Amino acid sequence: MSPQEIPKEMRAIQVAEYKQPYKINTIPVPSSLSPHDILVKVAVASNCHTDSMVSAGVFGTKLPCTGSHEGSGTVVSVGSEVSDLKVGDRVMCGIPLHPCGKCASCKGPENQSQYCQDIDGMIGVTTHGCFAEYVKADARCSTKLPDKVSFLSAAPLACAGRTVWRSVLQTGLKKGEWICFVGSGGGLGHLGVQFAKALGLKVVGIDARDEGLALTEEYGADLVVDARKGKEANVKEIQDATPGNLGVDASVTLAEADSAAGLACAVTRMHGTMIQIAQPDEVKVPFAELIFRNIKIHGSLISSAEESKSMLDCIAEHGITVKTNQFHGLDKIDELVEMVHGGKIQGKAVIVVDQEQLEQEKKIGAKF
Repeated sequence: MSPQEIPKEMRAIQVAEYKQPYKINTIPVPSSLSPHDILVKVAVASNCHTDSMVSAGVFGTKLPCTGSHEGSGTVVSVGSEVSDLKVGDRVMCGIPLHPCGKCASCKGPENQSQYCQDIDGMIGVTTHGCFAEYVKADARCSTKLPDKVSFLSAAPLACAGRTVWRSVLQTGLKKGEWICFVGSGGGLGHLGVQFAKALGLKVVGIDARDEGLALTEEYGADLVVDARKGKEANVKEIQDATPGNLGVDASVTLAEADSAAGLACAVTRMHGTMIQIAQPDEVKVPFAELIFRNIKIHGSLISSAEESKSMLDCIAEHGITVKTNQFHGLDKIDELVEMVHGGKIQGKAVIVVDQEQLEQEKKIGAKF
């Protein structure tokens, strides 16, 4: 797409007031690119739990702000110092915008670069995001898509995928060892189950919804546990299924329920690790888990650039799929929100912004 073909204005779904419904506004297409920026013609934008936090004012976002930090599309313009991406590349948009490149996190190790404290912002969280026809993203944080990975998968992978992929890596588990996901049937959980299986791990999934339990089973968990049976019954069921009746080697907490983190620690063997992903106001764990059983708790954010690339390579190799609930067109945002808040959703809710891009990618064999 030549600069002359890029329109001056576009439609965008925006948070205009905190705790109020989204508004669809006509706003300028980003025209001023910094040296490391790319302009992406959005194909698919995905909803994430963080979007509701933005709408609630949790991050103090300056309004109006275009929503969604999970997007995929085609590069239509690049900044002066962009070398790894070019016009026409299919990409999964990066969330961090303009990390400083100078702080301790930016300087390494590489898998800590996403923690930059002097960053300009996070797209769809503190700066304009992907619920629009075009979005400006940072090329250094964005990831070129393998031909086999579709826009429909790549959009929710931008946050949900990057987050749960990194959580599995952070456990440090080896093939054959056991991992448990608490909240296994949600948008992150069903991806985590597949990632862990692809890496050769044995997987336990815990969920408290019929829909979540069904999705956990569908995607291949070795043991599916109903949280509604209670902590004591859950612990016994998992210990009975694991070697030495010790429990899983590591766990990942994806659910925000008050009891979720404590349950994750309880089903983890003594001296094991729990990775905390969910973001409740307070993470509550009984002291006995930490002190008497030496459970180590490790927080984790989204993947770095190199971790993101390894995730997409894994998806292309193993045929991992994303469960999506598709809404076609920006005008469908109210229907999407209604589904998300209805509590019955399986997987991720996405808006197809540009159907033509989805048709075009079929020609190169995008199927996962």
